[in-house]
Amino acid sequence: MTAFQRLLDPSILASISGLELVAKTVVDGFVAGLHRSPDFGFSQEFAEYRAYTPGDDLRHVDWNVFARTERAYLKRYRGETNSQLTMMLDASASMGYSSHAVPKLDYARYLLASLAYLAGHQRDAAGLIVFDDEIRDYVPPSTRQGQLARVLHALDRARPASRTDFAKPFVHFQQFLRRRGIIVVVSDFYEDAAAVIRTVEPLRFRGNDVVLFHLLDPGEIHPPLTGAVLLEDMETADALEVTPDYIRSEYREKIDAHIETLKSKARGAGVDYFLARTDRPLDDALREYLTVRQGRL
Repeated sequence: MTAFQRLLDPSILASISGLELVAKTVVDGFVAGLHRSPDFGFSQEFAEYRAYTPGDDLRHVDWNVFARTERAYLKRYRGETNSQLTMMLDASASMGYSSHAVPKLDYARYLLASLAYLAGHQRDAAGLIVFDDEIRDYVPPSTRQGQLARVLHALDRARPASRTDFAKPFVHFQQFLRRRGIIVVVSDFYEDAAAVIRTVEPLRFRGNDVVLFHLLDPGEIHPPLTGAVLLEDMETADALEVTPDYIRSEYREKIDAHIETLKSKARGAGVDYFLARTDRPLDDALREYLTVRQGRL
């Protein structure tokens, strides 16, 4: 593991107090790594000015120009598109699971906090929907001052609570969708793969880029069982006694088939899919997001 990856290690991030500091640590380490990569040009080269409009971030005003002309102008950069990023967080009960130091929901917090921080760096409007079987929190996308704090507070409030209903957040979101952008969904996707894709396809049809981050704990992919145990569904409380033989054969086949089906159907619908394990550094997930965003430039 490189020095940059250690900065992005979820077990290390868990020891940092405060989501904003986590996001800064992740993004600063990630961007430093990108500067060394031949595959990603991350510099923002100055291109031109544009006139200030109400709601723009005052930090990007060129005050030297304002002093000379008494008119406010913002610097624009090559590759700048002012994209809209909407993040959708599954906060159902199963997201509270962990077989190691970091529960799935905490990993999701780190990932989305980092994306929101990165969006600010790229002058993108970022927003958040937290859901389980209802909409639990909604922060509309914005570039207004204080937006990062609003998103981080909503992430911090998220708690694993109920079952998942994918239809409700997507119907809710489409009611407020005014412009195309990037939609990032972070979930363990314990739902029929075809149903998930049917739910997100309308957003893709409307010209949005949709990214599914399939968040799984390593213990869900390779359960470390040495004897018969009683497994309980965290959302339904249904219980099932299983043996190591079942885990090695039937369970592995089912989880592998679910992952492959979701990946295949997503890509068939023009939706980006990425399997994110909660014991892995966040750099691969951030790189996936940046690849999608660069495709819009």
